[in-house]
Amino acid sequence: MTNSESGGGPAAVGLQPFLHDACVTLYAPSFAISQADGQIDGAADGFYHGDCRALARLTVAADGIVIAPVRGGLEGADRAAFRSVLRGLGEETPDPAVTLHRRRRVIPGRLEETLEVGNAGRQHVRVRLVVSTGTDLAPIEHVKSGRAPVPVSATLAGGGLDWSRNTFAVRLTSSPEPAAVDPALGQLEYEVELAPGASWSAVLHCDAAHEDGDQFPAPPADSLPWRTPVLRSADRRFDHWLSQSAADLDRLRLTDPEKPADQFLAAGAPWFLTLFGRDSLWAARMLLPLGTDLAAGTLRTLARRQGTKSDRDNEEQPGKILHEVRRAPQNFNENFSLPPCYYGTVDATPLWITLLHDSWRWGLASEQVEQLLPHAEAALAWMRDHGDADGDGFLKYIDHTGRGLANQGWKDSGDSIRYRDGSLAASPIALCEVQAYAYEAARGGADLLRAFGRPGADQWEEWAERLRDRFRRHFWVEDERGPYPAVALDGRKRPVDSVTSGFGHLLGTGLLNHEESALLAARIGAPDLDSGHGLRTLSSDSVAYNPYGYHIGSIWPHDTAIAVHGLVRAGFPETAASLSEGLLTTSAVFDARLPELFAGHGAATDARPSPYPASCRPQAWAAASSVLILQSVLGLSADVPGGTLTIAPGFAEAYRPLKVEGLDVAGGRLDISIDADGTAHIEAPKGLVVKRQHTTPR
Repeated sequence: MTNSESGGGPAAVGLQPFLHDACVTLYAPSFAISQADGQIDGAADGFYHGDCRALARLTVAADGIVIAPVRGGLEGADRAAFRSVLRGLGEETPDPAVTLHRRRRVIPGRLEETLEVGNAGRQHVRVRLVVSTGTDLAPIEHVKSGRAPVPVSATLAGGGLDWSRNTFAVRLTSSPEPAAVDPALGQLEYEVELAPGASWSAVLHCDAAHEDGDQFPAPPADSLPWRTPVLRSADRRFDHWLSQSAADLDRLRLTDPEKPADQFLAAGAPWFLTLFGRDSLWAARMLLPLGTDLAAGTLRTLARRQGTKSDRDNEEQPGKILHEVRRAPQNFNENFSLPPCYYGTVDATPLWITLLHDSWRWGLASEQVEQLLPHAEAALAWMRDHGDADGDGFLKYIDHTGRGLANQGWKDSGDSIRYRDGSLAASPIALCEVQAYAYEAARGGADLLRAFGRPGADQWEEWAERLRDRFRRHFWVEDERGPYPAVALDGRKRPVDSVTSGFGHLLGTGLLNHEESALLAARIGAPDLDSGHGLRTLSSDSVAYNPYGYHIGSIWPHDTAIAVHGLVRAGFPETAASLSEGLLTTSAVFDARLPELFAGHGAATDARPSPYPASCRPQAWAAASSVLILQSVLGLSADVPGGTLTIAPGFAEAYRPLKVEGLDVAGGRLDISIDADGTAHIEAPKGLVVKRQHTTPR
């Protein structure tokens, strides 16, 4: 993913629209964006389906009457409701008499909007209600780039309106039919007459479809590929965050049309509601304590699209896992365009291997693991033969197309990889966290090969150890506070010496020894990185630090959660506890729906974190972070092939008493409770030996 443009408001043509005060209702592959009062009439507002905007305007007005909003917001992931007062209508006292209740529901391919006018006054009232509609049928990247909308004319269709362009068609209908329909203005008019105590309602349906169907269809509603946990803890913020995250993740599910039983998570709304290698893999990995079905579907969906040839136009290479898939090319501007299937990512391939390994450890059936081993071998070979193109032993990237992503790690904005003095690094770039992913993938791949009797395990263990030694020699630099790993090596093999959140991705992977891990834990716990609201992507002491910088000072929940988990795995639960508390504080500010990212000012200056105005919300790995934080609080790890389950609650004090029901290991239910005094009670599937530790040492 990338934010290639800056933010802007409704009139800021050419600037990415702001979303921080939007209400987003979601049921992938569809979603709706509106203003807080329910009106759909802004830069990014609309009803979307399959990466196209079906409606750009859906507003309600009362002829000659002010409609004053009083309340609005989500009622789950796919529903919202908004209440307003029709000021002055039917009023005999200062009390409101006539109200409008607007209820919204999104299902795949359909927006349903119910309008209900109620008269609680003593007077007979009459009002003309006008619904104004319109659309540009724009592809999502045009909306994201802030291009001026080009309206598409409506045609009359029965008692409603139709719009179409190429193979995308939209129809708006109403029950009851309006008193009048004006296709030129896109208006539906209703004559509403109410006796005292009476009410009137109408239901609008907007249906949108691509002629060739959905690229990635929604799964059946009752086919959830994980157990939904229920958490009751001493910190109700945690409970609420997990509950809202589970609802959002449910509605981010999509399926592979080649094998509809295989599900994965779309990255996020509005900009990334499709298959992303890195995002879908990380989200599935974070959800492993809820079961392995989502991970299996994600692995297989990506394996079917694994690279088989070398193609510079889309960055495909044999064994490589893709970056993203779209219905059509994305043309952002003359210098930035992406093909429909784009492989420009350096980290999805090692992350795929690690997800397969971790899924095996959490109980994915042996036959399913074995079916994917040829893809794992191809991915391992890519790391050696293509990821390390110049043979120096490090995975690196460069944009060969000249119009793709300049940076191809998770911090993929063009200005994300900088030296301490603020200058930009030149490609090819070898990122520190990608080396950790590669080390973990090589070790995990070796474990899989050995367990299933396939050759090459020793070779990949040796490869991993050579990488570990090279990393220690080439990445470590030093400042006045001591040694630390550079964020990257540049095209001339020089360390890019900025201090970043990348430290968190190294911890617990095995790439570092205990002394090195201790140095990074101390760095992460310092106030330049630990903001009090989460982990900053770039140290606030850096020249390039910008609290609103997409990857140079902002805070990403998934990035913070990965650091929390890494700290616990490496044996530093106290530092993990501080970052975890920061995310919980932030979750309450954002009504438990954490955004993709938010501003990095920090608790020392802002009691409440500020939004990053163009952030996606919901975002899969931000929502899935709640489960990874829970796993970290419990110190939970599984080794189903070895017959063990480990619980080591190293920083659970703030959440005790705590009880979580409905985790999953090896397809069986796992319930855990921790009393106020720290006593743990575990109900695990039969056949697993439960190991209890005070902390999780590494």
